Amino acid sequence: MTDFPLPPMGEGLYEVDLVRWMVKPGEAVHRGQGLMEVLSDKATMEVPSPFAGTIAETLAAAGTKIKVGEVVLKYDSGGGPSSPDVPPPPAEVRLQPPTPAAKTTTPVAAPSVRHLARKFNIDLSRVRGSGPGGRILLDDLAPLLKPPTAPANGEPKTAEHFQFDFGRAGTRVKLAGMRKKIAEKMVASKRYIPHYSYIDECDFTEVVHLRQQLAEHFYKSNLKLTYLAFIVKAVTRALKEVPIVNATFDEEAAEVTLHDRYHVGIAVAAPHGLLVPVIKDADRRDLPGIAREIERLSDDARAGRPKIDDLRGGTFTITSIGSIGGLISTPIINHPEVGILGIGKVVKRPVYDDHGTLHPRDIGYLSFSFDHRIVDGAIGAVFGNAVKRHLEKPAVLLVGG
Repeated sequence: MTDFPLPPMGEGLYEVDLVRWMVKPGEAVHRGQGLMEVLSDKATMEVPSPFAGTIAETLAAAGTKIKVGEVVLKYDSGGGPSSPDVPPPPAEVRLQPPTPAAKTTTPVAAPSVRHLARKFNIDLSRVRGSGPGGRILLDDLAPLLKPPTAPANGEPKTAEHFQFDFGRAGTRVKLAGMRKKIAEKMVASKRYIPHYSYIDECDFTEVVHLRQQLAEHFYKSNLKLTYLAFIVKAVTRALKEVPIVNATFDEEAAEVTLHDRYHVGIAVAAPHGLLVPVIKDADRRDLPGIAREIERLSDDARAGRPKIDDLRGGTFTITSIGSIGGLISTPIINHPEVGILGIGKVVKRPVYDDHGTLHPRDIGYLSFSFDHRIVDGAIGAVFGNAVKRHLEKPAVLLVGG
């Protein structure tokens, strides 16, 4: 028999919760087959098998914590004596949404078809393919590519517009899995970090106009240009001007690390819980590059398949609820970061110019939360002013890093 230790699963990840075993003693497994589901503070992950053989014994119970390098099962490869001193190669870790109730057959479709289906929230399992062997073609999606119906008269969107789990009245649900991890992380943030809020209004009129001018060009490149791309760009510029905000704080060591790389997290409301994928080196990306990364990270998060390295290393976070509604928020800092920005909806409002004349302007609010141990109120205001300044003159964001 050969020992199988929990393989490395990414930088900085040393311990996980064992959610469930996907194999049992006596079962034959092949390379790449899922062995178990584990849960980190970021997501649920499936650990695939790097070997082919028969499971002899599982050594950890579901619901317990296991460490990288800990022997979690024994297997018989049928190839001779065991070799416990030679660890298996690091296994590829595939992130998963919560375990579905039943297996479904994966529809046959090209990557371009899958990309379009994700963008328009189309369930390919419900599409009848007209290609060879039932393969789904782009033409098969054409009847389904309809924009969602907008609420009449600008009314707020209601629950049926969103694919969230709103719960069921009259039930009692145990806090577990990803929801439990989210709860633990939020409680830790509020317990350790003395938050303070800083809120300012921002004139998004020029962003709205510039986005309209660029939208068709981006569309031809199969890219969706959102306000968030401009906001990420503006925040990155501001972080360079106020380095103390691009930081993380280690309570145990009483040390602040001011980072020289700009990894901006974007909060994504995925069906299985809130995820914060990270745009790495945002300062080195142009606007199309940021838009492309936002789309990739958001699609992967909502589909339940983000890469684990995409969920770590953030130095500042942006959360946006503007597409749902609401003007102002008081976001919770993503510990151990020291700041976060919440974006509300942008609305048309009458605004006086310097000459006392009213003009219609697109106005939104910037809702910041800062760690008062690290970022003083005046510094938070300076950072907020920098973000606002860049958003109100967005053409400059198209130049340089």
